[in-house]
Amino acid sequence: MAAIAALCCAAGAHAKDIKIAHVYDKTGALEAYAKQTQAGLLMGLDYATNGTMQVNGNKLVVIEKDTQGKPDVAKSQLASAYADDKADIAVGPTGSGVALAMLPIAEEYKKILLVEPAVADAITGEKWNRYIFRTGRNSSQDAISNAVALDKDGVTIATLAQDYAFGRDGVKAFKDALKKAKVVHEEYLPTNTTDFTAGAQRLFDALKNKPGRKVIFIIWAGAGNPFKIADLDPKRHGIEIATGGNILPAMTAFKNFPGMEGAAYYYFGIPKNPANNWLVTEHYKRYKSPPDFFTAGGMSAGIALVEALKKTGGDTNTEKLISTMEGMSFETPKGKMTFRKEDHQALQSMYHFKIKVDPAFPWGVPELVREIKMDEMNIPVRNKR
Repeated sequence: MAAIAALCCAAGAHAKDIKIAHVYDKTGALEAYAKQTQAGLLMGLDYATNGTMQVNGNKLVVIEKDTQGKPDVAKSQLASAYADDKADIAVGPTGSGVALAMLPIAEEYKKILLVEPAVADAITGEKWNRYIFRTGRNSSQDAISNAVALDKDGVTIATLAQDYAFGRDGVKAFKDALKKAKVVHEEYLPTNTTDFTAGAQRLFDALKNKPGRKVIFIIWAGAGNPFKIADLDPKRHGIEIATGGNILPAMTAFKNFPGMEGAAYYYFGIPKNPANNWLVTEHYKRYKSPPDFFTAGGMSAGIALVEALKKTGGDTNTEKLISTMEGMSFETPKGKMTFRKEDHQALQSMYHFKIKVDPAFPWGVPELVREIKMDEMNIPVRNKR
């Protein structure tokens, strides 16, 4: 009995809480995205631990920190998570500008920041450091997959994007990915734009006299509805609208564009695999609605963390985690992802879609044209490693 008691005490001494700080834009312009990521992260941890929220006997504890969508607040919140809360690893944030401010804090504290879902290329590019991993897609993955749908001879494109890192990185990557189509105008508007009339007129003027197929390609996140430019009747100039995927509420506007093509990061009805089947079923059960864009991303982040911790036997030593995660593959609601060794970007499939109007859904339904697999996309390594 004494021997058994001693063994139990020894086992208890080794078990510890593994603290995961979710530092994200809980309030602010991207609150809707942040809420999805948080739900997905918790579901991912639940799924990957078979409901135990433990790895190797160690309990997973999630600490929430609100960046308020402000870079300065984000820096102090991440520093507080590492220093005061003794977080072993952090996840987040939502906005790209906020993420870029947080990267040096991870380096200063020598702790991993798993970026989900901020998109700007610079996060795993010029501003990257070795403590940064990303499960979210980057601007190049968005752009190259959308180029697959639009890059044809005789196509003229004008872009509409928000004037910050997400928009500008997205347009740059999109232009870099085009080999046949030509971009003749770039329109950048403030993130809080509600009146798109002047911007739309400049887009129309740039395209209306061009021969062949004419497309306005929209890269937009958060507030504002750039699809209002459809009310200004671009079709009278033979101009069509194209964009990537988006969250379900934003895709209600897609109903006005049956047949519109683009490439999506995720739509709950597209991937066919065990993780996505679980996510869709469980999300309907818990929230009475399908999982959205960023729910899948949050779940992927949670799965990635658990898989890495399983491989280290629950050891949270940063150097051990980095060497484990570099090149690591893991199964997500999107299928397999792999952390590329050179920049820690998760390589992943994207989905070429065409919009179908289905009265059963309040949004335009992205029907799969084809899965664009990770080895089909030549995603540039943009850091100086």
